[in-house]
Amino acid sequence: MTQAKVDIFPGFLQDKIGCTLAKVRGALKKGAATMTTLRSGDTTIILDEYGFLDKDQVWNKEVAMIIAEHEGFTELNEEKMNIINFMRKYYTENHNFPILAEVCKKTGDTCRDCVAREFTDPMRAWKIAGLPKPPSIFFTTFDGKKYSPNPFY
Repeated sequence: MTQAKVDIFPGFLQDKIGCTLAKVRGALKKGAATMTTLRSGDTTIILDEYGFLDKDQVWNKEVAMIIAEHEGFTELNEEKMNIINFMRKYYTENHNFPILAEVCKKTGDTCRDCVAREFTDPMRAWKIAGLPKPPSIFFTTFDGKKYSPNPFY
């Protein structure tokens, strides 16, 4: 897997990263945003400045593995994939984050903090699942640890 930082503000006109006109306008309104391009074999994916999959891309297990490697995981075992698939299904049906204890219960895990155990930070699971960056969402595990999608909160 290779990784390259791409600054979409000066380079967006070259269309090397597949920006649409709407994305270009968004970048101009917000100022320069840094995106990350990850490559593995023939697959190239683009992550936004926070590490979330670009919304116009198709997610599959190969994409999940590329993001997982970027997040520091060497493999996605069955338990991790069950969590990721449940999060994707829940988001598709409810357009929201699932309650973390519910994730564990629905995936058959008896431990109430399986997401934190498998991914350390629930936001890492969310990123690997290819789901969009949530606005101002905080996670709290049962041991009182708080996680946020933005490190500046």
